[in-house]
Amino acid sequence: MWKFPDTCAGPMMDEGLRFRLLGPMQVLRDGAELQICASRELAILASLVLNAGRVVSVDRLIETVWAGSAPRSARRQIAICVSRLRRILGAGAIETSSPGYLIRPAPDSVDWLQFRALVARSRREVAGKNREEAVRLLREALALWRGNPFEDIRGLRYDVARMEESRLEAAEACLELEIELGQHHQVIPELLALVAEHPFRERVRALLMLAHYRAGRRADALRTYQETRRYLRDQIGLEPGPALRHLHDQILRDESSLMRQPVPRAGMVVPSQLPPRVVPFVGRGEEMAALDAVLRPDPEVALPGTTVLSGPVGVGKTALALQWAHDRADWFPDGHLFADLDEAEPAVVLDRFLRALGVPRADLPADRAEKVALFRSWTARRRLVVVLDRARDGAQVLPLLPGGANCRVLVTSTNPLDELVARQGAHREFVRPLGTEAARELADLLVGKVEAQAVTDLLAHSFGNPLRLRMGAARMRSRGRHVTTWPG
Repeated sequence: MWKFPDTCAGPMMDEGLRFRLLGPMQVLRDGAELQICASRELAILASLVLNAGRVVSVDRLIETVWAGSAPRSARRQIAICVSRLRRILGAGAIETSSPGYLIRPAPDSVDWLQFRALVARSRREVAGKNREEAVRLLREALALWRGNPFEDIRGLRYDVARMEESRLEAAEACLELEIELGQHHQVIPELLALVAEHPFRERVRALLMLAHYRAGRRADALRTYQETRRYLRDQIGLEPGPALRHLHDQILRDESSLMRQPVPRAGMVVPSQLPPRVVPFVGRGEEMAALDAVLRPDPEVALPGTTVLSGPVGVGKTALALQWAHDRADWFPDGHLFADLDEAEPAVVLDRFLRALGVPRADLPADRAEKVALFRSWTARRRLVVVLDRARDGAQVLPLLPGGANCRVLVTSTNPLDELVARQGAHREFVRPLGTEAARELADLLVGKVEAQAVTDLLAHSFGNPLRLRMGAARMRSRGRHVTTWPG
């Protein structure tokens, strides 16, 4: 709540009076507007209310009314105007106090003071990490503005500039908080209007660039920067400032820090979507070691976040991916996501992932680019593993890559996914058939005690392909371990 200086403590004026300064000036008593038509009286009252609780000198009031061209009778005319205002507002409304006058409105009776109090409360909420309440307070403060104040009072131009700067700072702070809360797509129209209204404010342009980027509109973000650069060079011959240039460079590099993670909801469940391991699992020691080397989350070492396991059907790509992901689950305390991409559209998978991460169904965006941006926002600060099984091509995988530097992705595919390797720097492992010893070990585990010749035939017809081994072993068991034909 706004408080007046203690040195000016005194009786308050009629509590039914209300002063509206944030737009065309209005004075209300019990809801009814008082008619103050003379421009001099309005200028004097505006100056007194703006400085509520403080003495405003007669010289200052003269400057407010005549702005440097005051007549000799200025002091007498100020006194006359104050007398008229007292008749309208009440005899005790304006006090005489050397070297001028002061007014003591009720603390909540001036919209300008209400605005300042709400903004101050919002700052305290931000300091306390309560961004939602801070936004609510800022929106309440900004809603008090009805237009441009004191347009016809030249002597208050500096006060007007101060008030307008406060409004813009509050609007920028509010929009920045809303972007942090994931409402980037909602604030873009308001930011566009602010840029048009205040084209030299680089902070507004930076917020517009960030909102575009988080909404999946990277080209619009870069276009905003180029338009800003041209405008500043044409109008004042300057390049954009360092903050705007740095943001431009971050967008060019697609830095994950731009996609900040929204605050998770209390009690949110960490997703654990991995299917069960394929058992029994044998061999693959070299492949597991290779995956450890390239997928270990390490903030000190830049490693590729995505690994492609490529190979023919049945060679054991999925079994290897699941075995590694289960064995290294403790590396990824923030979750384990899985999707079978055979016949699956990325937008559908994104919806599933976002719901698993705690995004309410009602908050899921309809636009695919916005889904991608939201997924990257929610994964930007997490350590999680994503297993994408049976991918057809790189285009199917790209939207499903998380945004965090400590996230890891395992993709299995019969396609080598050259484009993913080339464009995203993905690591690739070609999964080969099992060696002779590992294949025999798997066969023994699958069929148990059978004739040695039957196992030899099984191995000969499987060529080290684990799926063929498993299918042959299943037929052996179903036919009483007597095999006459083999899968091709």
